[in-house]
Amino acid sequence: MAPQPHRTPADRLDQPDQQPAGRRAQAAAAREAAQRTERRHRLLIRSAAGLLGLAVLGGLTAIVVGDRGGGSSVGDSAATGIPTQPRTTAEGRTSTPPWNAPADPAAAVAAAGLPMLGAEGTVEHIHAHLDVYLDGQAVTVPALVGIDEGAQRISPLHTHDTSGVIHIESPVTADFTLGQFMTEWQVSLAADHLGAARTDATHTLTAYVNGKAVTGNPAAVKLGAHDEIALLYGTSPENAQVPVPRGYAWPSGL
Repeated sequence: MAPQPHRTPADRLDQPDQQPAGRRAQAAAAREAAQRTERRHRLLIRSAAGLLGLAVLGGLTAIVVGDRGGGSSVGDSAATGIPTQPRTTAEGRTSTPPWNAPADPAAAVAAAGLPMLGAEGTVEHIHAHLDVYLDGQAVTVPALVGIDEGAQRISPLHTHDTSGVIHIESPVTADFTLGQFMTEWQVSLAADHLGAARTDATHTLTAYVNGKAVTGNPAAVKLGAHDEIALLYGTSPENAQVPVPRGYAWPSGL
């Protein structure tokens, strides 16, 4: 039999199957750690790509929503058709009273720059009161200004009866003016006239809010909660017969 070659301890350690168990375990652990690092690296790359894709998709979605007007909520003025800046002029009849409620309330409301709603708004719910005096005589503010009973539609600015109470019932918080209401009523109003009544050397037109005279354009008067608004036109003796109201006896619930 041929003699076997002599192997040193170092020769035996060079053979994989001859490595001690501890070194084999260390090598396996190192390979597993390397594999984990590689998997984590690939995961980070995929995550970054995914985030980039979401960012691009989000940007495109925002553009699409913006183009479709999706950014407007139900409560926005633009969505409800109620202007953020109310009109400060009043257009309508330049005749003498009586001034009944318009036969076409929807057209009058549109002229005031306001929408006809399917129901009274609840976000802003306040009331003001209007008195009108012409040549010392009270003029009736009619019922159903801003209300179309046939179509079952209603303006956020309207009257229910002849008490002079103006209801402001809006789906958004907004300013409303006397000019808007007078336009809905279709009675022309400016600093120099009320309907057919025009100011001259002996006749004046004065607007009062809570008993205090307001200078300038009466159509620009804003309607505040429980404001008492009065319009007085006439000669000095005629106007002197009218006690300027400072307030209104509000019924319970208004």
